Amino acid sequence: MPLLHLVARPLLSSLFVGSGLDSLRDPGPKAEMAGPFLDRLRATLPALPDDDVQLVRVNAAVQVGAGALLALGKTPRLAALALAGSLVPTTLSAHAFWEHEEGQARSAQQVQFLKNASVMGGLLAVAGSAGRRKRDRKGPSRRCPWARSSPRP
Repeated sequence: MPLLHLVARPLLSSLFVGSGLDSLRDPGPKAEMAGPFLDRLRATLPALPDDDVQLVRVNAAVQVGAGALLALGKTPRLAALALAGSLVPTTLSAHAFWEHEEGQARSAQQVQFLKNASVMGGLLAVAGSAGRRKRDRKGPSRRCPWARSSPRP
């Protein structure tokens, strides 16, 4: 694993592990914040459980588990995709800046929304690049008979 990945993956995952542990310890405030969003979501997905605290705990468990896997470099694509999926409801429920009037509250929520969007970009980059070096080292694909087995001059 390149040195860059050894440093970047734990840094990226630390946000999720810390936040997930916090939510597991005390899910009440986040469940209260997520309540209105979850109520709107239940109109579209009626199979969604009614217990907001349970949903916050499940999301937190995904963040802790996938964050740990990403930090350790174990199944980084799957871990990054799971974290990206867990980030969507968090971002839409906690940082809906469009629901605030103009001013400091709206600006602060917009910054947090954009921060989460940036983290989402990093996770998608990990999901798209993890394991690429292994494929590149294997040489040409067996499905491509005209591919060169040696580098071009």
